[in-house]
Amino acid sequence: MAYYARAYYVTFLLATSGMNTSKSETVKEHPLKPSRRSMPCLAQSQTHPQSLSKHSSFLQPNRVQPQLQPQPLSAGTSAAAVDVVSEQAKVMETLESNLLKLSNTEYSDPFLDVGKDKDTYTDDSEHGNYDARTDQSLLIQNKLTRQKTEPRTKSSLKSDGMASSGLFFKDGKKRIDYILVYKKSSPQVEKRSTFEKNLRAEGLMLEREPAVTNSDIMFVKIHCPWETLCKYAERMNIRMPFRKKCYYTDWRSKTMGSLQRNIRELKSWLPRNPMKLDKEALPDLEETDCYTAPFSRARIHHFTINNKDSFFSNSTRSRIVHHVLQRTKYEDGKSKMGINRLLNNGTYEAAFPPHEGSHKSRHPIKTYGAQNHRHLLYERWARWGMWYKYQPLDLIRRYFGEKIGLYFAWLGWYTGMLIPAALVGLFVFLYGLFTMDSSQVSKEICEANETIMCPMCERNCTLQKLNESCIYAKVTHLFDNGGTVFFAIFMAIWATVFLEFWKRRRAVLTYDWDLIDWEDEEEELRPQFEAKYSQVERVNPITGKPEPFQPFPDKLSRLMVSVSGIFFMISLVLTAVFAVVVYRLVAMEQFASFKWYFIKKYWQFATSGTGVCINFMIIMSLNVVYEKVAYLLTDLEHPRTESEWENSFALKMFLFQFVNLNSSIFYIAFFLGRFAGRPGKYNKLFNRWRLEECHPSGCLIDLCLQMGVIMVLKQMWNNFMELGYPLLQNWWSRRKMKRRGQSVENKISLPQWEKDWNLQPMNLHGLMDEYLEMVLQFGFTTIFVAAFPLAPLLALLNNIIEIRLDAYKFVTQWRRPMPARATDIGIWYGILEGIGVLAVITNAFVIAITSDYIPRFVYAYKYGPCTDQGYRQEKCLKGYVNSSLSVFDLSELGMGYSGYCRYRDYRAPPWSSTPYEFTLQFWHVLAARLAFIIVFEHLVFGIKSFIAYLIPDIPKDLCDRMRREKYLVQEMMYEAELEHLQRERKKNGKQYHHEWP
Repeated sequence: MAYYARAYYVTFLLATSGMNTSKSETVKEHPLKPSRRSMPCLAQSQTHPQSLSKHSSFLQPNRVQPQLQPQPLSAGTSAAAVDVVSEQAKVMETLESNLLKLSNTEYSDPFLDVGKDKDTYTDDSEHGNYDARTDQSLLIQNKLTRQKTEPRTKSSLKSDGMASSGLFFKDGKKRIDYILVYKKSSPQVEKRSTFEKNLRAEGLMLEREPAVTNSDIMFVKIHCPWETLCKYAERMNIRMPFRKKCYYTDWRSKTMGSLQRNIRELKSWLPRNPMKLDKEALPDLEETDCYTAPFSRARIHHFTINNKDSFFSNSTRSRIVHHVLQRTKYEDGKSKMGINRLLNNGTYEAAFPPHEGSHKSRHPIKTYGAQNHRHLLYERWARWGMWYKYQPLDLIRRYFGEKIGLYFAWLGWYTGMLIPAALVGLFVFLYGLFTMDSSQVSKEICEANETIMCPMCERNCTLQKLNESCIYAKVTHLFDNGGTVFFAIFMAIWATVFLEFWKRRRAVLTYDWDLIDWEDEEEELRPQFEAKYSQVERVNPITGKPEPFQPFPDKLSRLMVSVSGIFFMISLVLTAVFAVVVYRLVAMEQFASFKWYFIKKYWQFATSGTGVCINFMIIMSLNVVYEKVAYLLTDLEHPRTESEWENSFALKMFLFQFVNLNSSIFYIAFFLGRFAGRPGKYNKLFNRWRLEECHPSGCLIDLCLQMGVIMVLKQMWNNFMELGYPLLQNWWSRRKMKRRGQSVENKISLPQWEKDWNLQPMNLHGLMDEYLEMVLQFGFTTIFVAAFPLAPLLALLNNIIEIRLDAYKFVTQWRRPMPARATDIGIWYGILEGIGVLAVITNAFVIAITSDYIPRFVYAYKYGPCTDQGYRQEKCLKGYVNSSLSVFDLSELGMGYSGYCRYRDYRAPPWSSTPYEFTLQFWHVLAARLAFIIVFEHLVFGIKSFIAYLIPDIPKDLCDRMRREKYLVQEMMYEAELEHLQRERKKNGKQYHHEWP
């Protein structure tokens, strides 16, 4: 042990002896070679790029804190170490001279003096040269316009503070981390004053300022000082950077084969991928390139604090303030706490972190650079002209938080995976289009001039010839052809591949965004749960600390009430579907006797079309009720954590809306025409309305119509509600401002917090609506894809618009949401897996029962002209239409008709010994359908399981990197502690020893 301590000590002396620091320059780093304990990476993190746009409206002082960064060298071999020890006196002199130079500077280093942290904060909060850049120091400016910043005078700083009045306190020094809004006329004065007094007691700084456009509105600006940030960062276990990562690429480049090097050189000569963003257009987010550890004030010397003002990012500062707001009391009482309750009772009107400035600029970004991150996001992400570009996920994550960043990462991944599915679906559709005229079934239907079909309703329907269904038969062939089974299997495999590769993508993102160990450290109790069950406590088995506990009987009773409410709402959905079915039965008779010839001729199409539209209006109306009921049921359960609340609410909303959207589709796919009976013996609803039959060309055309209309209309409605509704609301706000005498010119000079106040708040349930929309679309894309191969293409086109629509909405139309953290997409992944399993089952039933694939297959192999020869081509289906139609004696109807008519079924003719009984072909078809369902499900589930087994959840190189970094972090902590102890001994005047301190 003593031997290794000596080696570390010598390494430290050599490192500090080569240190050279000045006030205006940052120490240049050199890579560290492995020590005797395999310590290959001890390089300190460099400072962030300091190239702000000169046209930025933010404060840009030229003060840079000096950095005492060691310049580590290799410990070398043991013999070299002995030589170094012999020169120890010389090294000590150099070290003392360097420390003396640093002590004479006018700045203090947080690494050297932790005890003076409080004094340092006081200077920062009052000093005129307060560095308020924060995240703005990460912005990249065009190389052609970069210039060195010249020293500023006090007058220039004052003007800059006025220009950036929307982001700082009146003194132009303290940055605004959060905004509270209340009305002066609100009667909740005592609660508000108590709450704000408690916020100040927690260490926050507050400043009030009245609104410019409304004299009744008052804004409370909140600033979180350095000491408070450190205190709550430690409580919240926020991970902060303390060393820069090292990547081992040298040995890889040496051992790389000549073939791979040639491929790389060849790729460099190829045209650049137009979907990639230019690296110069985005900032170099270096904090993602650092090792991190939970912040600790006792070990603050371990962390790379180049600048206290930019050490905690804007999103982290807002998250800390939000944490304080959620746990501050406003009255005496267990449940009288949290900003959410104050928002609900009207004490405050709104609470939000401010945007970083305007999203637009009068100067082009290419030549003048970005003014702020919001401007950069708008130019490189939210503009419609960037629809074909990859998303800047790191910048999205830094501005909006990891939770929103993961949503856009998932949405982009889902959209990219839809491309192959859309291409295959389009190929299946085009195959049906090109073979539509050559299809044997379509030919026979279109040429059946003498085949009379039985009337499809009781009173007003007339006899029709089979060839009148020619158009329906051709359209049905577009979706029901030889490629249908292949596409259903492909989509089932596609869903598995999509989910498995998303897990790999998520693993990479959580590693890059430092979320690997976050969940176990960061999960916090909801304030409502703490207030409700504060009297009942138990020891947390993980942390060993007492915490509020919900007794099992109470939890079970609340859960039973919630489940009862869910079943009641689902039964309400089924009642609405039943009402639509009754409408179709009634409208069928009315449209068949309509005065307009077009509607009378195509009465089935009119019945289905109006039924779909009415069903869609019922769906959208019930969605409003479902949301409120789900909210009440979730609050009734009292979930323990915020993630549990979100998961419970999301599950309820998904169940409600999934049943609401798909119940009518399930009815058409599996029940329409199955229980109608036969001519002369039809089944009737309430002994009054005859049950609806399928069209002579099949029920698949009704299913396609139902899916297409609902999918298109719902996507259009969602897009309008996501963008059109906020635009209308913001327009109305501007109109009200004009009525109060505020001109457009005055709006430009409004402070940022008031501009944000005039924007619309984010949805009450966060990203739930966004995920729900996409998950329901995923269900449309996979569950009934065998009946509608164009569903992936429609979903792809919608998602390309959806990404930029959501981006535009987040950047320009919404207030900045609270930057929350998350490690995955929550319960939505489990829902997606469940949809994938359900998709296999439903597609098997659609192919076997709804489509005519199995009847055609049985006829070709058993009853057609190619019996016992194999199903080789379309000629094997010759005579299929005649075989699938049964004969009925019209005289039995008693409607004055004579002769025979045909209907879809496999029944014996009226002249047989057993008239109208099922034939042997019916039982053959039924057996083949059941066999197909079993074989299809087992085959597809087997393929899905095998693919899921082959694809690991985490890439192997990422696993190795994580294990390596875990080892390096432990070693670096040892090194940092040793360096700190050596500095303390030197500062206290103690002699150095060659043993472990």
